Amino acid sequence: MRGVNPRQIERAMRQAGIKTKDITDVDEVIIRTKTEEYVITNASVTMMDVKGQKTYQVMGDTEIRARGASQSAAPAEEVIPEEDIQLIMDQTGASREAAVQALKDCDGQPAEAIIKLMS
Repeated sequence: MRGVNPRQIERAMRQAGIKTKDITDVDEVIIRTKTEEYVITNASVTMMDVKGQKTYQVMGDTEIRARGASQSAAPAEEVIPEEDIQLIMDQTGASREAAVQALKDCDGQPAEAIIKLMS
């Protein structure tokens, strides 16, 4: 801005309780939505603290990609908690393989898997 003294702006911000801090050595910033990722490289990040409420200003080169595009093509194997498998085996008398399959069929919900095996 023309004709504005940066020192005066900084002093006014301090008097209003606004603190700023440049965050250094930032490699990239990723903002994830349900369907996309905004990947900002060569990022310059400034944090502004206004009475405990922090906001971030990010500048850099942006690439927008579909969510999950950076992950490998093969889907990760779902990890089923051992406690859930054991619970289903104890409650239904089912084999380990049957308990695991029931959990997979019921999206990892133990109660639904028990009902499925009992019916």
